[in-house]
Amino acid sequence: MTPQTTARARSRPVFARVYAKYAGPALDRAGITEYRRRLLSGLTGEVVEIGAGNGLNFAHYPPGVQRVVAVEPEPRLRSLAGRSARTAPVPVDVVGAVAEQLPYPDSSFDAAIACLTLCSVADPHASLAELHRVLRPGGQLRFFEHVRADTPGMRRVQRALDATLWPLLAGGCHTGRDTRAAIVTAGFTITSLEKFPFPEPRFPSPAATHILGTAERPRAGGAS
Repeated sequence: MTPQTTARARSRPVFARVYAKYAGPALDRAGITEYRRRLLSGLTGEVVEIGAGNGLNFAHYPPGVQRVVAVEPEPRLRSLAGRSARTAPVPVDVVGAVAEQLPYPDSSFDAAIACLTLCSVADPHASLAELHRVLRPGGQLRFFEHVRADTPGMRRVQRALDATLWPLLAGGCHTGRDTRAAIVTAGFTITSLEKFPFPEPRFPSPAATHILGTAERPRAGGAS
């Protein structure tokens, strides 16, 4: 599969440097490796990963995966992902593209990965619609995302942050997106879902509520 459109770069050099140097190691110390492994466990076939960042998931892909197409629009992170791809246990192609316009035909992939990405894409609904399009019927969407909080008070905090400087400082991240609802609206059937705080917060955090789960693009006639 070869990209048929020119990628739109989304350069965020300051965020990219900070993320690569500090965020990844901090998440590792908080225990994210377990969730990365669970997210990717048992995958097979051709996989597309959106918002691959600097490639922190690559080391955890299982041997049943034939190839990963890793989509990353930020140039510096994409370059770092290319380096990570060289030592990945499965073949990884790093591609400059955006999740809202994936340069692949319909029904191209067996699985799709969204890992700490749907919070920061410009249009989560368009991104999920594209994932639905490029997945084969019966294909899986695996997701690990931070989402809208459960309590009204924290939701108010999230709305305030998302309307001010948070997205600008955090690479487009929004703390309060209702990602579960967006997945369903895109036409997926959620087959498993866990909700939990990550990392375990010492104090209330607007980005603590996470979901980890699997959804499926229904087969023809609605059969799973």
